[in-house]
Amino acid sequence: MKVINFSESNSIINQYMAEIRDAEYQKNRLLFRNNIQRVGEFEAFEISKTLNYENKDIKTPLGIAQVNIPTDKIVLATIFRAGLPFHNGFLNVFDHAGNAFVSAYREYVDEAHHEVGVHVEYLATPSIDEKTLVIADPMLATGSSMELGYKAFLTKGTPKRIHVACVIATPEGIEHIKKTFPEEKTTIWCAAIDPGMNEHKYIVPGFGDAGDLCYGNKI
Repeated sequence: MKVINFSESNSIINQYMAEIRDAEYQKNRLLFRNNIQRVGEFEAFEISKTLNYENKDIKTPLGIAQVNIPTDKIVLATIFRAGLPFHNGFLNVFDHAGNAFVSAYREYVDEAHHEVGVHVEYLATPSIDEKTLVIADPMLATGSSMELGYKAFLTKGTPKRIHVACVIATPEGIEHIKKTFPEEKTTIWCAAIDPGMNEHKYIVPGFGDAGDLCYGNKI
């Protein structure tokens, strides 16, 4: 399974990541959401290079232009609520794509908040059968929510290609995807890979809780 880590080479995405991580800068939710969205746009552009294309004649006001057009049918999937700005970045690029949504949230199963479960309860998706599925979630920590979301989407078909896209991943999360997703047709895309997680399963150094930073604290 191929893992694309954009932090291995310098690009403007470094600036977006610096601002996303900055504890002062991220206090402005609008700016934080915008940077998450821009990372999504960047990753979507790179994913577009892997698609299948065919040549088409396009009629212009002055003649005929030949243009290579992508032929893959794409479904963009995300996990509520943290994934929404990231998803919008992908949708800005793949504006003809179908859209799929699943609700997943953390459940702490012990009083010390050390054991974390993931609960899935809502699913809205078109058929993904024989389509290119892009699952966009900002944080790939343990990989559990990504796996459960993927299994929920599989009730609507079997995709021909899978792209797992995130802003920050951990080695543990990547290994979990490698074990639970089909190896030959899955690619992982991330803007950075951080070394690990704390006892509450938050990525360290990471940038905090993506959902809260985008939309405010929850109760």
